[in-house]
Amino acid sequence: MLVATPKGLDDRVSAAGSCVRKLGIELPALVDNFTGSTDRAYTAWPDRLYVIDRDGRIAFKSGPGPFGFRPDGVVASLQKMGL
Repeated sequence: MLVATPKGLDDRVSAAGSCVRKLGIELPALVDNFTGSTDRAYTAWPDRLYVIDRDGRIAFKSGPGPFGFRPDGVVASLQKMGL
């Protein structure tokens, strides 16, 4: 799936929504701002799996993906939080 480079936040949100729908993603998806503050705060590159608790703290952080992904760690973390 090709996505044009977004020119504004609305374009970025629209592209993310399209990806979520077309890929059948059932988890909440967040869209970073153009300054990349979330990327910097959570060291999102390379890709990682995260679970953020209700207080906004990192409850689980996988190793760099795709080989460091640990879906079992995501499941365990969510279960620990009662989700």
